[in-house]
Amino acid sequence: MNAVNWNVSADYVTTFWRQNIAQFWTEEEFPVSKDIAAWDALTEAERTVYKRVLAGLTGLDTLQGGEGMPLISLHIADNRKRAVLSFMGAMEQIHAKSYSHIFTTLIPSAETEYLLGEWVGGQRHLTYKAGRISDYYRRLLRPDARPSDVYMACVASVFLESFLFYSGFYYPLYLAGQGRMTTSGEIIRKILLDESIHGVFVGMIAQEIRAKLTFDERAAVESETDELLADLYDNEVEYTREIYGKIGLADDVVRYVEYNANKALMNLGLDPVFSPAPFSPIVENGLDTGTKNHDFFSQKGDGYVMALNIEPIRDEDFVFDRP
Repeated sequence: MNAVNWNVSADYVTTFWRQNIAQFWTEEEFPVSKDIAAWDALTEAERTVYKRVLAGLTGLDTLQGGEGMPLISLHIADNRKRAVLSFMGAMEQIHAKSYSHIFTTLIPSAETEYLLGEWVGGQRHLTYKAGRISDYYRRLLRPDARPSDVYMACVASVFLESFLFYSGFYYPLYLAGQGRMTTSGEIIRKILLDESIHGVFVGMIAQEIRAKLTFDERAAVESETDELLADLYDNEVEYTREIYGKIGLADDVVRYVEYNANKALMNLGLDPVFSPAPFSPIVENGLDTGTKNHDFFSQKGDGYVMALNIEPIRDEDFVFDRP
């Protein structure tokens, strides 16, 4: 047993801890009721796509918060890195809860129960990618998991955070960029900001592990990474066409998915493999993780500062000098 020691020189772990704290948020901060008029104005096909992408994201965030971050952290020796991973795991649960916050406002509870309880579990492409990712996580249930197993779990995590989530992010960003469903779009933006640093941090851990592998181990994980990427990509294309086909956006979403698959590979220190054509500039604008000046979304922007280091109220604060 040993205790975490934060009394060390600042490094990238400290930076990521501070960034996670700075980005902390909860779904109650966003009044989704302001989206009701926009929701009612969507076509039935558009509402179906919106509901399904959010349901799929809920399932994947549940996996990431319940298995991914906790199991990877068990095999990381540095207690500070484990602390950052634990915080990120908690944020994944907030992400999952935030989708229910949207559902609660916009659709009947019985429909929410169907989407999350039946549709998610019955969507073959969604369950396939979740199963593939979970297989790598569950290898870490063994206390003597090999370093290559930990590395591949990190690869799976980065693919989920930086690649597979984004087919679901596309549509909320697409609508919000047109001034529709803007409050829900703000929630997606906050989630996207979180995922952007999650993918980078876990990718850095993966690179550190990979550097310590033997030549043969590196060759094996490189081959396995290529195979996993190709398999997940093929499944994601099929999932995208099934979800977005009826509203004519599937081809653009695939280009967006390819773009983010390259980002995932870069997070892992690997070369990009796709050469995607440009995708919707509306969605590309939504990928910008810099501060928004309320010109893209109409609600709470991304650059707000939390009130930290607040002095507690004391009895003396209520003693006033009388004239």
